[in-house]
Amino acid sequence: MVLLRFAPSPTGPLHLGGLRMALYNYLYARKLGGKWILRVEDTDTTRSVPGSVEGIQKALSWAGLDYDFGPARDGPHGPYFQSERRDLYRSYANKLVDNGQAYRCFCSADELADVKARLARSGSNNTYDKKCLHLSDEEVARKVKAGEKYVVRINDGIVPTRPPTHDIVYGYVRDAHLSLATDPVLLKSDQFPTYHLASVVDDHEMGITHVLRGEEWLPSLPLHLDLYTHLNLTPPQFAHIPILLNPDKTKMSKRHGDVQVVDYMRRGWEPHAILNWLALAGWGAKHEPEQPAPSETSSSSSRSPSPHRLEDAPDSTHLMTLSEMISDFDLPALTHRSSILDVTKLEYINKHHLMRTWSNPEGLDELAKRVHGLVKDVFKASPYTTVDNIKNAITLLEGRLTNIHDIPIHAPYLFVEPDWTSVEAQSMIRDISVEKRMDIIDAFITVIQANGWLTFEAASHESIMGTLHQEREKLGVQLKVFMRVLRHALTGMKDGPAIIDIVRALGHERTITRLQAVRDVKDVNDVDVDAESKK
Repeated sequence: MVLLRFAPSPTGPLHLGGLRMALYNYLYARKLGGKWILRVEDTDTTRSVPGSVEGIQKALSWAGLDYDFGPARDGPHGPYFQSERRDLYRSYANKLVDNGQAYRCFCSADELADVKARLARSGSNNTYDKKCLHLSDEEVARKVKAGEKYVVRINDGIVPTRPPTHDIVYGYVRDAHLSLATDPVLLKSDQFPTYHLASVVDDHEMGITHVLRGEEWLPSLPLHLDLYTHLNLTPPQFAHIPILLNPDKTKMSKRHGDVQVVDYMRRGWEPHAILNWLALAGWGAKHEPEQPAPSETSSSSSRSPSPHRLEDAPDSTHLMTLSEMISDFDLPALTHRSSILDVTKLEYINKHHLMRTWSNPEGLDELAKRVHGLVKDVFKASPYTTVDNIKNAITLLEGRLTNIHDIPIHAPYLFVEPDWTSVEAQSMIRDISVEKRMDIIDAFITVIQANGWLTFEAASHESIMGTLHQEREKLGVQLKVFMRVLRHALTGMKDGPAIIDIVRALGHERTITRLQAVRDVKDVNDVDVDAESKK
């Protein structure tokens, strides 16, 4: 069975890069008809943050990425916390030691620092002098019996014979052992494993067939493949994913920038829009299958030439459902470069996902109920914060709505009376006399009540605008002045949907009441708009 794993560390909230990695695991598993695991890599106890696992689970659930096995979803691959698998790592480390492929190192931190500095001064690229490799069995046994702390190191001088190093994304890569530390540590002095050992052991024991992880681990791939060979294990297929960058091109991390998934959850972004945005970040063109590199003898990291392109990359704002992502996703199509997340693209994608959702009654109802609590909190004393009125707001705003949480910003007038004395409202009518404004409002009331509300509501937009033009001509005012007075009276805001649509959203009683109430607003000449703007 095809089996993938998403293996975050519980060091804080899930960030966007982690969510994209989970998404890619989900997409590839589903595309191949397989399953995926949530595995918690909690071997670094000094960095673990309480509540992180629950936060990761909540973020995945919000995004609709339901893992098949993991914490709270037991399966045949557990336990799913690495801290509960320590005996397993020790047994594999001991096997490597017994086979002479690894050894115990008793050097202290100070000794190691001195050795590293000495080697650097001598011009050596090595980071350790392999001192403990040459200890006799008797010396090792005596030190262990005496309780001396030790780590287990792999002997990188033993290079096994194995197939060329291949990555699904980057293709065939030449081994780069020299870029790694000398004799990397597999088991730390606290008997917790390093990532090198733990990932190999767990991926084998759990039956993982495909490993998706960040490109920062690509230089370690030869070491990991060596471990599989030393242990006589069949390795999974590997795909190293280029990282995401902040807009300033710095590496995205939990400690840098506004990248936590929980922030996007709180702000009301659509889960599927977030997934759509992340999926397209780095999604490139499809190519022909790659041929093996001609030589694997170089010690420097090198990648084989890009093969012939078969299909262009999708547009970076291409709208996709989750099922479409599953169908079209292809790991070899990922670009080899890091991707910058552009929030303006998220705004576009989110806006259009919202439009898809509210295009049917069920989706519109779901959106209104989801934002109901927020609207009630913003307009606490309003009797108009009903689900039905929120649905009116969503329908009214249509393409103006980028985020569902923006309803109170774009259409407060549907829930409370406009503030006609605000700087924005007063600036709308600063150059229009009170008499002219009253004439325009009276004319509009006449249009609404002339043939009854039902007739007004049923009339076409063009028909109503034709009638308004007739009234405007009678008054001898410009169209922009006529409409600005009405917009001021109904909303107190310079921008917004069509006046006719606002009236229909407000309803007959609220519209007439508001038009009559605006007569009592303070005269614009009593307010120093310029002085107010400077406050």
